[in-house]
Amino acid sequence: MALWLGKSPLILASQSSARKMLLANAGLQFKTVTADIDERGIQAASKMSSPREIGLLLAREKAKAVSAHHSGSHVIGADQTLALGNRLFNKPAGRDQAMAQLRDLAGKSHELNSAVTVAHDGKIVFEDVSVARMTMREMTEAQLSAYLDVAGDAVTTSVGAYQLEGLGIHLFERIEGDHFTILGLPLLPLLAFLRRERLVAV
Repeated sequence: MALWLGKSPLILASQSSARKMLLANAGLQFKTVTADIDERGIQAASKMSSPREIGLLLAREKAKAVSAHHSGSHVIGADQTLALGNRLFNKPAGRDQAMAQLRDLAGKSHELNSAVTVAHDGKIVFEDVSVARMTMREMTEAQLSAYLDVAGDAVTTSVGAYQLEGLGIHLFERIEGDHFTILGLPLLPLLAFLRRERLVAV
């Protein structure tokens, strides 16, 4: 028996391997469609400074962009922002930028704001933002360099230059927040919405 009860396929507007894994592990049948949007351009035009609101804006835009071309489908959009105080971080462009980010984060607590939205026929019908608080341990230059050597190019695919589900776990001394929020898809509120809409069987 399939869990998904929707008349049209569920769509994830993301190619994130972590988000795809979370949905698949939850037993949901879905397809992925990349949202073709200019994230940094949208962020700049919005003039927003709140990490929470920026994450929510980008999640909405991704879901709406894909939903516009998939009538009848429920489209999941997601985005994650990393904030150290009032400073926002983006994915590092390369090793040097990753090292600079890790130097700034080491020994401090930062917040991951994970936004999830659902669009249907071009309109947002659900949205949520969940927050995780992450505390990195103090690290020497040699330790950071060793981490970057082993992690390789993967550090450029995630904001903050780490993937907690992989080698990034070595960077942390304390984590407050659920696993799904940290990986970029607040699954509990999303599943609650799908149940309310009678779109899943469980």
